[in-house]
Amino acid sequence: MSQESHIVIIGAGFGGLACAKALGVRSPAKSGIDAPPRVTVIDRANYHLFVPLLYQVATAALSPADIARPVRRILGRYRNIDVVLGEATAIDTAERTVITTMGAVGPYDKLVIATGSRYSYFGHDDWAARAKGPRSLEDARAIRTQLLTAFEQADSTTDPVERNRLMTVIVIGGGPTGVEMAGAVAELARHSLARDFRHINPRDTRILLVEAGPRLLNGFPESLAAYAKRALEKLGVTVMLGQPVQDLTERGATIGGAMVPAGTVIWGAGIEAAPGVRMLGVPTDRAGRVAVNPDLSVPGLPGVYVIGDSALTMGDDGKPLPALAQVAAQQGEYLGRALAAEARGRPGAEPFRFHNRGNTAVIGRNAAVFDFGSVHLRGHAAWFLWALVHIYLLIGFENRLSVTLRWIWRYISGESGARLITPGEGASRTP
Repeated sequence: MSQESHIVIIGAGFGGLACAKALGVRSPAKSGIDAPPRVTVIDRANYHLFVPLLYQVATAALSPADIARPVRRILGRYRNIDVVLGEATAIDTAERTVITTMGAVGPYDKLVIATGSRYSYFGHDDWAARAKGPRSLEDARAIRTQLLTAFEQADSTTDPVERNRLMTVIVIGGGPTGVEMAGAVAELARHSLARDFRHINPRDTRILLVEAGPRLLNGFPESLAAYAKRALEKLGVTVMLGQPVQDLTERGATIGGAMVPAGTVIWGAGIEAAPGVRMLGVPTDRAGRVAVNPDLSVPGLPGVYVIGDSALTMGDDGKPLPALAQVAAQQGEYLGRALAAEARGRPGAEPFRFHNRGNTAVIGRNAAVFDFGSVHLRGHAAWFLWALVHIYLLIGFENRLSVTLRWIWRYISGESGARLITPGEGASRTP
């Protein structure tokens, strides 16, 4: 790289942050680089969001501030990193410039796209307004408001049919998000809200987990999927397998040809790459991902890299790597170190290889599954390990302490402390 090298990273998720931190220099004089690369991180939000725990914001177990941390605070220690709050709207690869809502950023020497993913509605984009998924703070708040508002309206109505509808929750998708969301809604209704109402019993809430495929947790071993199903049913969740959703309306969902009235419908059935990667103008697969070289560079676009959920990368088994936080973080750290080594004049890095740290999903109190490949955990041990891993991965001591204390209090008391209905949230779909 030249002495004035400039690396631009679009996205401050797990991949983008890992890449930036690997490139960060606290003391240029001690970095071993005569002129450390200048790094610019662009994101439309001023915070990094711990997406794996968003479902707990949606079900009132945690507050938004528990799982979000300002990007400037995370990267402020690095002298060579600047942060731009804005949304990238175009990429000029010829001029090596990124156009944002705050103006042009560039020219860049290297460009890293780490824009993540969003929920896919499989060609039914109009369903997004009727069944939100926990992918952003705004959506998580909207789900929370919709859930809590449905209970409030059920408590006020004298119509038994309408009350039953309002107290029916449909969760679509039997992957980790759907399983965790269904379990969290069950705990909210059975424990946190159990004593809050006079005219309804929240324990009577009907919770349906709908999966079009033949089993839950398709990426997990069959034994762990079967355990998850039993644990959910023990919580009172009705698991519907082999039941595709044909339609969604303001009043419920059509499942297997039958209309099921519901006050809340939550989506967690599939994801696709966020549209930001399309600004490159290169071909993508059905999930919107860009196929990248073994070093995560984009074929035909020198100096451009794609990492995380937007990249189509293959594992050692020849299958595409899953859209997991650990994949994005490992790719970001790998690429950051490779670009830093290049700045020092060192040879290029070996091809990226993913090292699986295990896959996990929590079902409810004392119930979780953990897949390490050759080792499978379930029940109390998996639940405790799940909690430790998520607390460790949270960024910032304050967030770790806050989440730990909230979880301990919730475990002891069964109470959720974030049961707030705030104006303007969830207005797109009134129960």
